[in-house]
This record gives sequence, structure tokens and C-alpha cells, in this order.
Amino acid sequence: MNATTPTASQPDAAPIGGDDTPLVANASLKRYYASEAERRDHTRAMFDQGAAGYDRAEWLTGMGSGAWYRRRVLQRLGLKPGESVLDVAIGTGLVAAEALKLIGPQGELVGLDPSPGMLAEARAKVDIQTLEGYAEDIPLEDNRFDALTMGYALRHLGSLEQAFGEYLRVLKPGGRVCLMEIAQPRFWLTRQIVKGYVRYLVPAIARLAGEKPGVAKLWRYYWDTIQTCIDTEAILQALRDAGFEDVRVSKTFGIFREYLGRKPEDPAS
Repeated sequence: MNATTPTASQPDAAPIGGDDTPLVANASLKRYYASEAERRDHTRAMFDQGAAGYDRAEWLTGMGSGAWYRRRVLQRLGLKPGESVLDVAIGTGLVAAEALKLIGPQGELVGLDPSPGMLAEARAKVDIQTLEGYAEDIPLEDNRFDALTMGYALRHLGSLEQAFGEYLRVLKPGGRVCLMEIAQPRFWLTRQIVKGYVRYLVPAIARLAGEKPGVAKLWRYYWDTIQTCIDTEAILQALRDAGFEDVRVSKTFGIFREYLGRKPEDPAS
């Protein structure tokens, strides 16, 4: 069943790049916005404008390996038939489509995203319930889901503390979280190659393929947030601080990260 709720209210404007954000303050971000309120408005507009061409650009970025990779990560998360899953920042439904194959028709999947354009693309791909809202204020009840997933959107959160606290709240005791993300390559030369491909070549190909300018802009922003994201250990510590246990990270191809954790069986522990 498809359904959409109003977007959660925005907080008061605040500087970006603070201690609780996943992004380090950087000149490359200031060209986009100067406060948290501006960040929300700007990024929602970018994702709305780039929604129709997002899947093509994603395919180019991953060279067609995206579905295989997402399915492999979700299998490692241990998704089983009949489980309930919340896919935060569902986007066009790429992670959700693979999760549905694992939980089957008896399972439940709910998708959350602040972008109406992205949600429309997701609903065209998968028949699930969708909600318009933010990770920091999830409009759902406590202890509902067996697993929570988020694909390549950690860099777009406004507050790790608030978002991870919400993730813990909506998961059942023993529920698992999996945050897929991309990081800069360790070595300078590899980093420059990946930057050139993601920030320049993919947008150029998208333009040549007739995609709207929003796709190219979104992919340039994509790289700018990759290079300004906080380091792996800070993300792991934020999960621990929120109350998750068995927190760890897996790495694939040197640039992909899968942050995993589990809600304690006893919520008071």
C-alpha cells in the first residue's frame, strides 16, 4: 500500500559542520547552503530535480554492480522472509527492491524520504508504504522493525545523534541497523581517479544522455559530501553513543562502507 505523510517540521536555522553533523565544515559546502534549514531546503530540491535520472547516474557510478552489491550487503545483514524493514532515505527504491526479494511477500517494508520526487520514483518501482519525512524525526511507533537500512545517505543527515537515536527507537529489541556509505579512497592517486569519475565524468555522461541538469548538479554535490564526511571511527562511535551494540564496519572495494549494529535485547541495557 502506498501512502505519504507530511514532511516533518524543520528545526531553527543553525550553522552546518558542527560536532553532531556527519559533514565537516568546508568551503565546498558553503556554495550550497549556510545553515541546517538551508541544507534541508537545498538538498530536497536537488533530489527532487534529479530523481528522474538518478537510477541511470547510479548505474554509471557503480558500473552496473549496484544491485549485486546491495543484495550482498543485505544478505550479510541477515534479512529473512517475513521480517519488517524500514528503509530510511529510500530514494528511488534501489535498496528496497533488493530487501523485498529477501523478506518476501510476508514481510513488511516501509520507505522514508524527504524528497517527494524520489518517493514517486520509488513507488513506481516497488509497491510499498512510503512516508515523507526526515531520519531525525521518524513518524512511526517504537519497537516496530526487525531491521533498518539506509543507502548512501548518511552524509545527508543533519544530526547523527538525533537520527541514530530514532533508529534505535523504531527497531525492536535485537533489531539490526545497516548504513551503506561511500568513502574517499585512501591513496591520493586513486582518490583523484574516483573524484574525476564521480564528480565530472558521470555528470558529463548524464548531460550527453539528455538528463536534466539536476542530475549533474546532484552528482557534483554527491562527491563534495563524500570528501567532507567525518571518518569511519566517528560514525561507529556515534552508533555506540546512541545505544547500539556489536557495532562494526565492513569494507568493500576500498571505498564502500557498511556500518552495522544491533539494538540490545534489553532496551534498558
